[in-house]
Amino acid sequence: MVACPICDKPVKPKDINSHIDSNCETHIDSTPPSTQQAGNGLSNFFQTPGPKRSLPISTPKSGSNGDSKPSINDVQSTPFSSQKKRSFEEETPVTLADPVENEQPPTAKKPKVNAFHKAAPLAERMRPRTLDDVCGQELVGPKGILRNLIEQDRVPSMILWGGAGTGKTTIARCIASLVGSRFVEINSTSSGVGECKKIFAEARGELGLTGRKTIIFCDEIHRFSKSQQDVFLGPVESGQITLIGATTENPSFKVQNALLSRCRTFTLQKLTNEHIRLILERALTTEGVLDTKPSELVDSELIEYLAAFSDGDARTALNLLELSVSISNRPDTTKEDIKSALTKTLVYDRAGDQHYDTISALHKSIRGSDPTAALYYLARMLQSGEDPLFIARRLVVVASEDVGLADNSMLSLATATYTAVEKIGMPECRIALGHCTVALSLAPKSTRSYRSLNNAYAALGEPGVASLPIPVHLRNAPTKLMKELGYGAEYKYNPNYKDGRVKQEYMPDALRNRVFMEENDLGTEIDPDLRGR
Repeated sequence: MVACPICDKPVKPKDINSHIDSNCETHIDSTPPSTQQAGNGLSNFFQTPGPKRSLPISTPKSGSNGDSKPSINDVQSTPFSSQKKRSFEEETPVTLADPVENEQPPTAKKPKVNAFHKAAPLAERMRPRTLDDVCGQELVGPKGILRNLIEQDRVPSMILWGGAGTGKTTIARCIASLVGSRFVEINSTSSGVGECKKIFAEARGELGLTGRKTIIFCDEIHRFSKSQQDVFLGPVESGQITLIGATTENPSFKVQNALLSRCRTFTLQKLTNEHIRLILERALTTEGVLDTKPSELVDSELIEYLAAFSDGDARTALNLLELSVSISNRPDTTKEDIKSALTKTLVYDRAGDQHYDTISALHKSIRGSDPTAALYYLARMLQSGEDPLFIARRLVVVASEDVGLADNSMLSLATATYTAVEKIGMPECRIALGHCTVALSLAPKSTRSYRSLNNAYAALGEPGVASLPIPVHLRNAPTKLMKELGYGAEYKYNPNYKDGRVKQEYMPDALRNRVFMEENDLGTEIDPDLRGR
């Protein structure tokens, strides 16, 4: 027999679980206490007394049948067992209290957890666990709109759009822990539609059985094709799941419109150097995070250098800090050695990360007729692994937008360059790209057609302009009915007239006196910095 840890009544070992489940009302053994005492000595020896069980020293305990049972004092009074039993009783208070204080997880499991923690990069070990620890994102700050929704338990399906290392994954995990929902993390590079459907089925069952919703975090959701993204539409629409998608690409282009309309888009801002500095200093001051103690070389000046070099990417900054600490402990290492090693790592690690900023710099250098700067940005993009077709497409845009009417042949050159890049590929296609870049930089510039088109677009923004009726004589008349209605009537076919000149109105009546086409190739403003030269 064993004593129930709750009610202290004798129960057979095989019935103890059923006895506890019945609120201690069933499976109580009726065997006399003396029999119980004789049979359960081994069980009672290994059993830890519960909080209700005390070991009285002087009060005898009587059985239910009125027979007196030997008490602790009785046992202690025998000459043979007195010393041994007294020793046990003296140690009993320590034995009862110590397991609570000294109880620790099994020693076999602890090294396993530590091994995983130690193997993780510094960026993972420093990942914030709460929204209060997230740095640089006002969305989840004390007055942030996303934080307000979370605190009201109204977490919508959402797309988190931001650069690498801005906190998309961290925020998603913090949301899941705060709202207490089931959290499932998938990656579009390794998960398929079949796995997603299985997760949806599990989420539906979880919601039906426990009422708990499931949050699905899909990292790199833009890598799912738009047809694959369709699988999320039904579960998100019905509320069976809450989708949190993370992307570094513009969701307007990379996420299906139907899914985008069912999700709120939150833009995560690029972290400033000050934010990165705070994150790095936190890593240096957090005990047990770094494997080795940093040397004196890892000072505030190096921290500022790493913050500037990481370019708003907290993950890269932390990993570079870990590398810096490792290098700084080598003999005869200087701060310049550390910077040199980090420069090589950064160029390799961040290939193509800033292509939008760099392509913008290339475009503006060509617009400013600076072939040297244009070639620098071109080479920088190609060296970092940028898609040469991406560059070629922008050169076609430059040919029309900035050179335009000043040299119409540049558009033909740019389209020919695109074809050459498409057919030749790297590394030789870089020559064609360089040729076109220099030609566009040296060509005369005219934004006349570009600005005139923008004037027309601006007019469409005025009330009623976009829906003005087309003049009847300009309308198409492919059917007899349309001709009978006067469509196309009185239209003067210009090639039938001398020099193609006719008196004919082409604008709607309400815009008859409006002119969108500008007269000058370029603007008329004067840069104040050029005055006096």
